[in-house]
Amino acid sequence: MEDKLVSIITPIYNGEKYIEECIKSVLNQSYKNIEMIIIDDGSTDNSENIIKKYSNSFPYIKYIKCKENKGVWSARNIGIENARGRFIAFLDTDDLYKINKIEKQVNFMLKNNYAFTYTAYELIDENSNSLNKIVEAKENENYEELLKGNNIGCLTVMIDRSKIDTPIRFENYHHEDYILWLKILKNKEIAYGLNEVLSYYRKSKSSISNNKFKSAIWTWNIYINIEKLPLKKALYCFFNYMINGFIKNSYKKETTYFYFS
Repeated sequence: MEDKLVSIITPIYNGEKYIEECIKSVLNQSYKNIEMIIIDDGSTDNSENIIKKYSNSFPYIKYIKCKENKGVWSARNIGIENARGRFIAFLDTDDLYKINKIEKQVNFMLKNNYAFTYTAYELIDENSNSLNKIVEAKENENYEELLKGNNIGCLTVMIDRSKIDTPIRFENYHHEDYILWLKILKNKEIAYGLNEVLSYYRKSKSSISNNKFKSAIWTWNIYINIEKLPLKKALYCFFNYMINGFIKNSYKKETTYFYFS
């Protein structure tokens, strides 16, 4: 584990449309002590050729090709297993980092001795145009608060592996990122938010966030089957999840706040 090295984990499956823009957002980072691990989860499009164009030119871009498609949870785990960095960050194929994302977040963590952080992020459309919608980062999240709904965008997370006892592994389950955040925070950790937009989340027509009903079912299943909450507590958390989602989707300002899980 290399001190101050940031390992950026990027899973991809048939992501030829966006992967080049994603890679460039990493290459342009002001913080240079990084490695980008791209895990190809069995793509059948031109993703491999695009990635190799960069991995052959930039040694810190590492390409791992999987023989078969197993899912984003598996690809991320493979990336984590191959990461050399003290810090782990995540960036999906269709999302982007602002130029100072890594630098600001690393400094935020080192200055405050934080183990788990996340930031605000902005929504963009399929053509990388701003949707004028921002998801803010709360000052902090503990386990009990996070049970009421996931405000932590995976693309904004950074974890200091030298300070976290919980194994950083995703499960083969819907909302795998939310499950991992809960697992870490359940171990008496706190996630700290840097309320500055440092990433761009691409909201497409196929985004999970567009299917609120399915997302709600998956969240309920996490309460019952993963966290094994008593029914009364599960209902309480689910009620808060629904209320928070309604409130955050009801803002009518130039900047609208959305609720994701």
